[in-house]
Amino acid sequence: MPRHAEAERNDRALLEAAREVLAVDGAHTSVASIAARAGVGIGSLYRRYRSKTELFQHLVDIALDQWTEIAEQGLADNDPWDGLVHYVSSAVGIGSLAPLAGMVTITDEMAEKNARSDKAFAALIAKAHDAGVLRADVTAIDVLLLVEQLGKSPLIEQLQRQGREDLLEAARDARQRVIAIALAGLRPSDHPLPGAPPSMDLFSERWT
Repeated sequence: MPRHAEAERNDRALLEAAREVLAVDGAHTSVASIAARAGVGIGSLYRRYRSKTELFQHLVDIALDQWTEIAEQGLADNDPWDGLVHYVSSAVGIGSLAPLAGMVTITDEMAEKNARSDKAFAALIAKAHDAGVLRADVTAIDVLLLVEQLGKSPLIEQLQRQGREDLLEAARDARQRVIAIALAGLRPSDHPLPGAPPSMDLFSERWT
């Protein structure tokens, strides 16, 4: 395998592994556990990334590119609802790196990528609101927090720890049903949501 292709494969494996391990271990996640989950040697990992911080910065950088891509794909969909569903479903599949909040120094390049992602996502939410397919009291932050919640599956994580491969397919099917139920809750409703809308500070201040 050419070195560039191998590096890309390792990046994808590391990102997927990091999200899986972060979902369980949170701030206590170790580089060794990520490397083991990804099937990448710890020596190989440290030859490419000088520190845990550098690895985590790279993972956030990749994730920002993915979130921007799915937001722009959603915007390109002629059906505003289908575009929103595409974003939420894809974002849940990508997973959340929220456990890294406060552990990663945000570079100027990452900040620029985040601004582009936020702009595309805001336009996607505005398009859904304008079309009347998204309930009026749902904000962009509501949707982002929903994605963060749906990105974890305690049942699947528990079964994986137990080695219950016989139940994993049914658990994944059940997760898809939960995601569909949550998406249906974004449709317009006569019943207002409780409490005040969450602020951007609530979502983003943990990264500073």
